[in-house]
Amino acid sequence: MSSRVSRPDLPLDGMLVLDFSQFLAGPVAAMRLADLGARVIKIERPGVGDIGRTLAFAGLESDGDTLSFHIMNRNKESFAADLKSSEGLKEVWKLIEKADVIVQNFRPGVIERLGLGYEEVKKVNPRIIYGSASGYGSTGPWKDRPGQDLLAQSLSGLPWLNGSAENAPIPVGLAVADIFTSTHLAHGITALLLRRERTGMGGLVESSLIEAMLDLQFELISAHMFDPSVVVKRGAKNSAHAFLPAPYGLYQTSDGYLAIAMTPIPELGRLLELDFSAYADPSTWWSKQDEIMKALADQLKLRTTQDWLTILDAADIWCAPVLSLPELVAHEGFQELDMVQKTQRISGDGNSSVEITTTRSPMRFDGRTLNSKKGAPHVGQHTEEIRAEFMGETK
Repeated sequence: MSSRVSRPDLPLDGMLVLDFSQFLAGPVAAMRLADLGARVIKIERPGVGDIGRTLAFAGLESDGDTLSFHIMNRNKESFAADLKSSEGLKEVWKLIEKADVIVQNFRPGVIERLGLGYEEVKKVNPRIIYGSASGYGSTGPWKDRPGQDLLAQSLSGLPWLNGSAENAPIPVGLAVADIFTSTHLAHGITALLLRRERTGMGGLVESSLIEAMLDLQFELISAHMFDPSVVVKRGAKNSAHAFLPAPYGLYQTSDGYLAIAMTPIPELGRLLELDFSAYADPSTWWSKQDEIMKALADQLKLRTTQDWLTILDAADIWCAPVLSLPELVAHEGFQELDMVQKTQRISGDGNSSVEITTTRSPMRFDGRTLNSKKGAPHVGQHTEEIRAEFMGETK
């Protein structure tokens, strides 16, 4: 009996995706398509599977796989095939003949050497939508460098945007390059699916970690190209943006931290009982940024975060508490968003159910959240079932 569940209410229901990818960017792109209703078959090496099964986020794992793998591969099936064997490739080609989408993130040239590059695939399936993610594109001096998130952040210059002038470069503490790349790749795939509906044409969409990081900085890069004198000059200790004046930043209170965004300095001074009359001219919010922000920092330390929020919220000042992770998940605002879902799969020994609590897709359709209980598969869990369905045989 097939484990596949049809969800005709979702936009990609009926689409078949073959996921050849590993680690993060590719698998999450395919996961996003699965959340939208596509059927995703993960093509994995027999036995070991996706290397991401052993890449542990915070050292966490369950039922033989890392938490990272569980949460990046929900809603998928697993077909075990050795791509370096003629028999494995023969089976994969039968799947390709029926597929709507392929997702892959091998290093440039690897998928082509396996005979599964876009040019070869489209000869067999001209309607295929082929999504390819890489570290730095398929040409140029960076193409053979390791496609890893921290490295892509660093090459893009992003770490220079964080922290103040007294800090060394500070990278974003999440895999932002991978996550944004996965979003762009899924976006491009859905766009090409729409084009195919109109024209019958298949197509190739490519994105990379470095391009995702450059797109993230489109304001900065555009400003520098427009005026080369625009460079990153990180400022005051509390500043949260290299290109915005005081008071934009994070400030310590007596019991936590408070974020303050764009706000006229004289008005802020009045509310905080500070004499900021010398800063009536907005140009001083740049030229005197250090001294303004130091005065704010000294004053805000005197009372609790909630005390300041009571004052500032009443005046409609753009501000927010800086929540810790436990504070975030316990907050009623987080609960109201209903961002949590639970996935399940049968354990490796077949004697119990493994439940993973994770976030859902951040989109809503027709007022409803996108949720699914289908957990990440075991290596090759659906191989026999898929063989019977697509190849008319079992082994």
